[in-house]
Formats: sequence, structure tokens, C-alpha cells
Amino acid sequence: MNEKKQSAVKRILGTRGMGAVITAFAGLIIIYVAFGLIDRKVFAGQNVMNLLRSMSKYLLIGVGQSYLLITGNIDLSIGSMVGMSAMISATLMAMGVNPFVAIAVAMICCLVTGVVNGMLVGKFKLPPFIATLGTMFVTRGVAYMVNNNRNTDAIATGIGKEAGDKFQNFFYYGKTLGVYNTFWIALVIFLIFFFLLSKTRTGRHIYAIGSNVDAAKLSGVNVVNTTIKAYLVSAVCACVVGYILCAQAGMGNMEAGNMYEMYGVAAGVIGGISPLGGTGLLLGTFAGAAVWQTLENGLNMIGAQVGIQRLVIGIIVVFSVLLDVVVRSGNFGKKATK
Repeated sequence: MNEKKQSAVKRILGTRGMGAVITAFAGLIIIYVAFGLIDRKVFAGQNVMNLLRSMSKYLLIGVGQSYLLITGNIDLSIGSMVGMSAMISATLMAMGVNPFVAIAVAMICCLVTGVVNGMLVGKFKLPPFIATLGTMFVTRGVAYMVNNNRNTDAIATGIGKEAGDKFQNFFYYGKTLGVYNTFWIALVIFLIFFFLLSKTRTGRHIYAIGSNVDAAKLSGVNVVNTTIKAYLVSAVCACVVGYILCAQAGMGNMEAGNMYEMYGVAAGVIGGISPLGGTGLLLGTFAGAAVWQTLENGLNMIGAQVGIQRLVIGIIVVFSVLLDVVVRSGNFGKKATK
């Protein structure tokens, strides 16, 4: 029995990319304890709950971006899709449209964007940076145009205070088992996409494309369909974050989701997702999102300026990518053996 447990542990620890995940979680613990020693309020229960709720947005965006990074692609439109989702759902609700209908319409618009991104990159071979840069401007334009270039009124003015409160409580302010619903929503979505990536054929195809797209084709992988699926994951995650931001503000903001595409990359890369494609575990994205939010939370609590926050996180992201490049090139191992 003990031998079986030991072999299982060895197998898990030997999983490709697990080292980066363990490093990210170790870094998370060190950062959290360090800030807690500076300011004991970091350890307060309410602060922990707020931290979990805030990191949920980064986790969802990180999951969407990680899927694409593993395929060797990227989605620059993911942040603008967040804004589009928030504005479409908020505008419709402010007009009195049933929240379920508003949510569905926003999701359809994001899914269409995901399909377009997947087709442009997978079928028409456009560089993902250029393809999603274009859809980034398009979706942000829709976010501006949907309510005539202005933020929406409060959603409660259209659907009523009771329905508005239900929407806001479900996506942001409400709690289940003492934890904000935002975190539970993000966790459920994370687990679904974690299973899809690690336990299904689609997940294996996503890794295969990122490792070597030509070899994947020769192995029978439908590159176009798999690429579209990856961009659809990104679209779903972006849309849900749009709901969260809409619920948080109780209205739609045209700038919602601004810079979130970079937050997603940061969460993935910090957690060991390789921007070069083919490697990384979604569990690392969870750690990366937690590291990002813990840093932001801790620096805020000790009174650090926003510029310093961005500087610290930027250095960590660059270091994470540099480490991935060094490990992939084999230079790390060569130096270690000298």
C-alpha cells in the first residue's frame, strides 16, 4: 500500500511542468507570509475572503489565456471581450431585459468572437498577435457602441432592485459556505477546464499543437478545430469575468477589462505555462493568479504606489519567461553539470 502511494507521488511529482507549479505555490506561501509579518491584517479572515474574490477574475482570465499559450498562441482580445460582455449584459438589463437573456446574448457575442479568432489563426494562418489585435479593437468598439459611447445606467433601473440585487449577489457580493460566490464560480469553471485539458483527447491535442503543429497534423490532430476550441475557452472565461465586473459595479463600464489580456498572460506565465507552447499545467495558473493577487493585495496594504506594484509584477513575469527559455534551451542543465 505504501509502495503504491509512493509510486503515485513520484508519478505526480514527475509530471512535466509540476516543478514550476510547486515553485509557484512555494513562492505564494513565502510572499503571503512575508506580507503578513509586515502587516498582520493580511492574515485577517475578511482580507483572505476579499483576496479569493479578487483573484477569481485573474484566475478565469489566466485559464483562458493559458489554453492559448499552451497551443503556442495568444489572445489579445480577451480583455476587450470582458468589456463587451459587461457592457452588453448591463445595457440590456438597464433596458429592462431579463438577466438570463442579457447573460445569454453577451455569451453568444463572446463565443462568436472566439470562433472568429480561432478561424483567423487556425484556418487562415494569421499570426495570433495580429488576428486578435484586430478583434481586440472590434470588441472594444462594440463595448463603446452598445450604449452610445457612454457607461450604462445602474442595472436596477431597468430590471428592478430585487432582480438587480440577485444578479449582483450571485456573481459578486453573495456568499456560499462563508466564501464569496465569485470564487466558487471561478473554481467550478477552473475544474471543468482543468479536466478538459488534463483528461480528454482535446487536451492532448492542445498540447500536441503547442509542441509541434506539423507533427500534430501528421498524427491526425484537427488543428483548426482544436485551435477554435482553445479560443472558445478564452471567450467563455472572458464573458464570465464581464458578468463579475458588471455585478461588482452594478452597471456597465466601457473600459471594463482594460489590460486584462496582460493579466491573463502574467497569471499563466508565473504559474509555469510556457509562452513558447506545449508545456505547462493549469494548476500552475491557479498559483500564478494567487501570486498576482497576493502581491497586489500585500503591496496595497503596505501603501506601495501603483507604479511599484506594476514594476514588481513585471519583473516576476520577465524572470518567469526567462527561466522557461533557459530551461528549454538546456543551458541550465549544462551549466549545472560543469
